[in-house]
Amino acid sequence: MKRLTGKELREAFLKFFAEKDHLILPSAPLIPRDDPTLLWINSGMAPLKAYFDGSKEAPHPRIVTAQKCIRTNDIENVGKTPRHHTLFEMLGNFSLADYFKEEAIRWSWEFIIDVLELNPEQLWVTVYEEDEEAAYIWTKKIGFPSERLAYFGKEENFWEIGDGPSGPCSEIHFDRGQEYSCSAQCTIGCECERFSEIWNLVFTQFNKKPDGTYEPLPNKNIDTGMGLERVATILQGKDNNYETDLFFPYIEYLQEKSGVSYEDSSGLERAAFWVIADHIRAISFTLGDGALPGNEGRGYVIRRILRRASRYGRHLGFYEPFLHEMVPLVVKIMGDSYPELKTKKDYIVQIVELEEERFNQTIQQGLELLQEEIKDLKESKKKVLPGEKAFILYDTYGFPLDLTRDVLEEEGFSVDEVGFHQEMEEQRERARQARFAQDLGWRGTSGQQLDRVARDLPGTHFYGYEDLQGSGRILKILGEEGELPALQEGQEALVVLDSSPFYPEGGGQVGDKGCFAGDERMIKVNNTRQHEELIFHEVRVEKGKIKEGDTLELIVDQKRRQAIARNHTATHLLHQALRTVLGEQVEQAGSLVDEERLRFDFTHFKPLEKEDLEKIEAEVNARVLDNMPVEAVYTSLEKAREMGALALFQEKYTEKVRVICIGDYSSELCGGTHLSSTGEMGPLRIVSEAGIAAGVRRIEAVTGFNALRYMKEKENILEDLGRMLKAQPSELNKRLKLLLKENEDLKNRLQKAQSRSLADLAVELVQGQEKIGDYSLVAGQVEVTGPEEMRQLGDMIKDRLKSATIALAAEREGKAMLLLLLTSDLVEKGFHAGKLINTMAREVGGGGGGKPHLAQAGGPDAQNIPQALEAIRKSIQAGER
Repeated sequence: MKRLTGKELREAFLKFFAEKDHLILPSAPLIPRDDPTLLWINSGMAPLKAYFDGSKEAPHPRIVTAQKCIRTNDIENVGKTPRHHTLFEMLGNFSLADYFKEEAIRWSWEFIIDVLELNPEQLWVTVYEEDEEAAYIWTKKIGFPSERLAYFGKEENFWEIGDGPSGPCSEIHFDRGQEYSCSAQCTIGCECERFSEIWNLVFTQFNKKPDGTYEPLPNKNIDTGMGLERVATILQGKDNNYETDLFFPYIEYLQEKSGVSYEDSSGLERAAFWVIADHIRAISFTLGDGALPGNEGRGYVIRRILRRASRYGRHLGFYEPFLHEMVPLVVKIMGDSYPELKTKKDYIVQIVELEEERFNQTIQQGLELLQEEIKDLKESKKKVLPGEKAFILYDTYGFPLDLTRDVLEEEGFSVDEVGFHQEMEEQRERARQARFAQDLGWRGTSGQQLDRVARDLPGTHFYGYEDLQGSGRILKILGEEGELPALQEGQEALVVLDSSPFYPEGGGQVGDKGCFAGDERMIKVNNTRQHEELIFHEVRVEKGKIKEGDTLELIVDQKRRQAIARNHTATHLLHQALRTVLGEQVEQAGSLVDEERLRFDFTHFKPLEKEDLEKIEAEVNARVLDNMPVEAVYTSLEKAREMGALALFQEKYTEKVRVICIGDYSSELCGGTHLSSTGEMGPLRIVSEAGIAAGVRRIEAVTGFNALRYMKEKENILEDLGRMLKAQPSELNKRLKLLLKENEDLKNRLQKAQSRSLADLAVELVQGQEKIGDYSLVAGQVEVTGPEEMRQLGDMIKDRLKSATIALAAEREGKAMLLLLLTSDLVEKGFHAGKLINTMAREVGGGGGGKPHLAQAGGPDAQNIPQALEAIRKSIQAGER
């Protein structure tokens, strides 16, 4: 058996099949492209699906890859077993209507025996029970012993997902020996640790028809998958994947930082080592491929595993953010094979740290509340936490269900997940109904009504890219009480037309406004939105009346549309400028475009420096001066990708798409309205830049006349300052620096004078100290600027005395401030300032506390300060401590 590192195994596999005329393709990103059926790339074949179904021409009939994959259907098992992982690597060789079973089987055997040098006596093979061809190749052509070849049914050895391509498969298993078996009767097919499946060869040879029958495919394909981690475990002679060089460096790191021995660990400590080692890899890779933590979809998966790893860190003593410090280790181990990790290392570190800090703000409160619920379960002798309680933890305190489940399981309880999801669905429905009303801006209009209208009517034809004026026929009028046949003067409603030039809100762009006119009628359009294929116009009849079937003249507010177009074209220029200045890791995370401004959200790990903002602004304005043409190109999604057009990965696109091209500078998939050339935009000024979420920044900017207005406002401010400071705008900086220096000098002189004054006051108070029995008391009402100055005075008095109680009081804004200090000898005798000061605080109607040598208090009744000072005298006389 050859001893190979994970990296050496990966390289050996690729090299072997490259020598068999396979094209090596780099690993695809974990975020699927143009495949809405997948949340993550979860197999070696997933990125190649378009080649297999014929929708895209393959670059070569033979392909080999080492593909990073994510599977999240059993995250809760990661850490509980040595086999479950979130991120893993699948080595695979693929044939597209080229070679078939014999070559696939022969080459797999050659690689295992000649390259990996595995002991053939420890290998088992399984085939589909009806696949005699594969069995014949194994036993007769390869010479594999028939006693270690097993036949299985469809569930184990036949690949199919619904109708379409399908076929039998053959699996190669490694027998790890009797010591890993669950029983003396253990044999191939058992789910224990003894028989490890290392390679699956899928022979795609049938097309499954809707009636359940299978017909041979004219072009047969090969799809294989070898689990890198499992094979590395065998080659390195380890008990489990976590002890290979792919995982163990993370465990060694955790050992060193926590002081907890992995070898001596068990239970939750052992699980913590495994969970963190697994999850930090998945977190780093997913963030490196452009996903971000969030509350839905991929974002929720990242947030879930990051928070799970963070919580398990507590079992090893990590109570502060620590995961971000492990990212460089992931880069060190995996960066040569996956260079995107190196490129985005700093970005990944920043995102992980921000997310950890956010979670740390809520986890402790959530854990405490959950422990209270567990206590109640124990007292009531119940075993299941109600779904409603789990939902409150999630909804109010941000404590995820999977963490609730994990904590409960550790204590021997479970959670009513059905009840939780019921609560979640009810909340979603409430939000959906509210969103319909908000999105369409119409009171009383329900989602069901809009769905029904969308089903009953053909879509609205939009012609507003070409014309801002035209005609349209009324198909439906929706009022507060439902559908209306007509609308009278003064009434408001939603109107659906058969065609319209009004752009509906979408893609971050607000909807158009304008009017309908004709035959002594005037209808004001206050907003335009879309539902399904219909455009809804929010209108008010100013003059006349309208009814279903009427054809009206439609006029979009041209000046407003042009202002919106300026801002929308500006967002595209800004997007490209951000990528030019900050790097191509920048991705759009949201936008808002209206007639007043633009707002652009983008992924970035830290605040932008002033110099960066200046470069970005200059870059955009340079492209404006270039007066580049802005064109809309209609093409296929595939062609758009080939053009390098940017797209939001969260969006789903139809096969035919619209691409906005700005010269050779920018191209983006976009349905919004734009200028004809960048010169029409006028200047752009960035108004603000700020963070809005972990790893997401927001820029707000203005263009055109609004930019000129913004600059004029700034100019007016400078002129006003110049008049106040009696300086020209160009001299303001110098003048302000001079004034600030003068101010600082005056403050220093004032502080010195105050110190001298305080020192004199301290001497005066010391001279007036009282003797009460064996003790000295310095007490008095003083005039100070605040608590800090009173503390400074107290320290001056204390420095002048060997043994004394110092009680000071002052009035500030009508309230009493109290300070009590004790010298160290009194503290040694058991006196406690934090307790004694309460006798003073009660007199002024307040409270306080502190340490044995120093305490502070306050109260609303400043007129009772003399009584407070008398109270401390009496306490000393009474021997209170």
